[in-house]
Amino acid sequence: MNRLLKRTALATMIGLSGPAMASMAYVSNEKDNTLSIIDTNTQEVVETIDVGQRPRGILLSKDHSKLYICASDDDTVQIMDLATRKIVDTLPSGEDPEQFALHPNNKHLYISNEDDAIVTVVDVSTKDVLAQIDVGVEPEGMAVSPDGKWAVNTSETTSMLHWINTETFEIEKNIVVGQRPRHVEFSKDSKVAWASAEIGGTVHIIDVDNLEQIHEMTFKVPGVNQDRVQPVGIELTSDGKYAFIALGPSNHVAVVDAQTYEVLDYLLVGARVWQLDLDKDEKHLYTTNGVSGDVSIIDIEDMRVIKSIKVGRYPWGVVIDPTS
Repeated sequence: MNRLLKRTALATMIGLSGPAMASMAYVSNEKDNTLSIIDTNTQEVVETIDVGQRPRGILLSKDHSKLYICASDDDTVQIMDLATRKIVDTLPSGEDPEQFALHPNNKHLYISNEDDAIVTVVDVSTKDVLAQIDVGVEPEGMAVSPDGKWAVNTSETTSMLHWINTETFEIEKNIVVGQRPRHVEFSKDSKVAWASAEIGGTVHIIDVDNLEQIHEMTFKVPGVNQDRVQPVGIELTSDGKYAFIALGPSNHVAVVDAQTYEVLDYLLVGARVWQLDLDKDEKHLYTTNGVSGDVSIIDIEDMRVIKSIKVGRYPWGVVIDPTS
């Protein structure tokens, strides 16, 4: 083996034997106006950063270089540069932005403005407002299909899913669901959408090709009063095997067979579980627990909670950077 090949082989061995690169979980703390950053290797908080007032929805840019933050009480969307962990800019958003979704083109941000009953569409590169779409009362949940064809907004008081054509920015259909819909999650192939209805206690499965409901789920957590079973956040595994449903003040996450819609288990987490995200290998699920002020980590293989991490007051959103 020549000297160059030896050096290459040695470098490869060192790379394989070295510690794995850490990915970071970002958690918005609604009451503290901060962001907690968790190292997913050590499963510890490594930094807490001041952000805007009442941070709720958070998401990554498609290239994972920026973090977008709904600063709800500042009526703005903040942009954090992840290389420096500094707020570098803001975007116009309308009043009280709560959730948002980024189109696969990495340019068009769909923002749900709860107080205005509109969805604002902003070009993140130019900061131009491309559209303001009238929707139902108290819009909250926002999702864009992975194929980029649909944006879906949930209006809490109107109890509807509003299906927006992303080419025309026009609503093409409204679907009535259970009371107070909060969140929408698309399957990776864009064929199915899952929508939670908090007060209705239901999750609605929508066939995207036909824009029709194909199934409605209910939940019965043993030993928990039914009015405390309030579905909110939803997370789907990329292999289409599992759906995880945060059940709010029931303090449980439902584990669901994503093909048969059968509830496989209920996992006890912290108080008022709200949002969820899988780590980059989909081995662990992170949940934000608002009332207990912590994040629970669920081991997917064993389907059990393995750790609780204290963060700020009323953690709301969580997103994990798969590339850091």
